[in-house]
Amino acid sequence: MAEREVDQPNPARVVADAAVLAEDLFIDGDARKALDHVRRHDWVELVASDHLLERTERLVTALADADLAAAHRERLEAERVAVEHPPEDHPALASAYRGEAAHLLSNDDGLGSAKAGLSMQPHLSVSVRPPDAFSLLFDSESLYKAVEGGEYPGPDRDPRA
Repeated sequence: MAEREVDQPNPARVVADAAVLAEDLFIDGDARKALDHVRRHDWVELVASDHLLERTERLVTALADADLAAAHRERLEAERVAVEHPPEDHPALASAYRGEAAHLLSNDDGLGSAKAGLSMQPHLSVSVRPPDAFSLLFDSESLYKAVEGGEYPGPDRDPRA
């Protein structure tokens, strides 16, 4: 992996909030398209704390049932880079901070607002975007060159596997 500054987040690390993780499960739409970019490359990582997975599991249980929620959580646990944070922290923000992620996928207007960005800026350098904007801006070739170095080999995983 190419060298990066210690204080800079890892541009190949992505966090998705609980609503985006649930949306990915239920709807073939923007959340799935965005997270498929992550799943398609073994050098791009999904970061999530246990608290974030718990919140996602509760949301999926409320929308469907406990069995589907448990299976979804199991899949996420196998895919993610695990991080820890205090239980009172915002699960998605804390996952991004503790996991040094450069991207946070969320449809929460509060998280993506200019005011929130200014308040986070001294503590955390993260780009908060809705999944559709992330998909539009995601450039795997230039990201690979910046993170891994060398010629981009193309996707190396099936995102649906």
